[in-house]
Amino acid sequence: MKKHSAPEIKKETLYLIESFAIEILKQIEKGQFPTIELPARTTGNIVYDQRLRQYVLGNKVIRRRASNVKHLRPLTQLTWVAYIASMLIKEGKSSTLRDVFYMASGSDVPFSSQDESDRIITELESILKHPREHFNIYPEERSAIFGDLDIEYTVKGYEGRVINLTMFPDGVVIGPALASSNFIQTSADKVIVIEKSAMFTRFIEEEAWRKFNAILIHTMGQAPRSTRVLIRRLNQELNLPVYLFADADPWGLHICQVIISGSANAAHIPELATPDAKWAGVYASDITKYDLPSEKLSEVDLKRLKELLRDPRYQSEPWKSEISYFFEVKKKAEQEAFSKYGLSFIVDEYLKARLEELESL
Repeated sequence: MKKHSAPEIKKETLYLIESFAIEILKQIEKGQFPTIELPARTTGNIVYDQRLRQYVLGNKVIRRRASNVKHLRPLTQLTWVAYIASMLIKEGKSSTLRDVFYMASGSDVPFSSQDESDRIITELESILKHPREHFNIYPEERSAIFGDLDIEYTVKGYEGRVINLTMFPDGVVIGPALASSNFIQTSADKVIVIEKSAMFTRFIEEEAWRKFNAILIHTMGQAPRSTRVLIRRLNQELNLPVYLFADADPWGLHICQVIISGSANAAHIPELATPDAKWAGVYASDITKYDLPSEKLSEVDLKRLKELLRDPRYQSEPWKSEISYFFEVKKKAEQEAFSKYGLSFIVDEYLKARLEELESL
C-alpha cells in the first residue's frame, strides 16, 4: 500500500514559507516596498472545473503593496502568520485556528476577530498551494473513524506506533496525528461516511462495519478539512469506494457534495475533494418510499434548494431528480427517522438495499 510521507510534505511546506520570506527580504534590501501576489479568491475567480469535478481558482491575482497604507496591516499579518507556521513545523508542534487568533493578541499585529485571522491563514494557503494542515494549523476536531484499518503514526514521539481502528468503541478522533498517519493494512472494501455522531454510534453498535466490510467515518455535520483529506486518501491510496449518508434536506445534500467536489471557500486546495464518492441518501424519495416521519420544508430550505438547482454540481443523477422530488413532496427527514421501524432497520434493511443498488450501477 502507498505510504503517505508526512515529513516530506512538512519539509516542502517549510521550504516554500522560507522562500516567501526571502523574497520579501530581497525587496527590502533593494530599498523597495515589499509587494506580494496571491490568487484572487473572489466569486468571479472561483470556478467549477467539469473535468476535475471540483471547484478551483482561476488565474486572477491580487497584489498587496506595503506602500499602500490599506495593504500594510494585512501584509504584516500575513508575514506574521507565515512566521508562526514555520515555527510550528520546525518545533513539531500544532495549533488550532483559535490558538493563532489569541497568539496574535500578544504580538504587535493583533486581529480584530478570528474571522480575520482565519482569512489571513487561508491567504497563506493560497500562496503556498498547501493546506494549513501542512503547516500544523487545525480547526477544533470533532469527527471520528472506526473500522478494520491498521495505521502507523508518524508524529513526533509516536513514530512507528501501530494501532487498529477497532480498538476504541467510540471511534478514533480524526486529528493531526491520524490524518498524517500511514495506512498499513485493511480488510475493508468500502468507506461509509455518516453525517451525525449518534448515527455513527448506531452503526458501530449494529456492527455495520463488519456486516458491510466497511470503514465508518462520521463528520458531525460539515466535514472538517482533515476528515475530507482522510476520506480522499482512503479512496485514492486504498482504492476504497466511498458512500455518503446524510439527512434528507438541502443541507445534507450540501454536506455530501462538499466531500465530493470541494467548496468554493477552499477552491485553492485540490486535495480535499473525492470526486468518485457516491451520495447514498437519505433521498427525498426515501421519505415516501419508507413512509418516514418528516417535517415541512421551510422557506429557507426551499430557497437553498433553488440555489442548488442552479449549481452545476447538482445537474447529474440522482441529484437533479431528487431535488425535484423535494419540491414535489415539500418535506424533509432526518437519518434517525428510520428508527420508526426499530433500531436495526437502518442498517439491516435500508443501508443494505441502498449499497446493493449503488454497487450494481
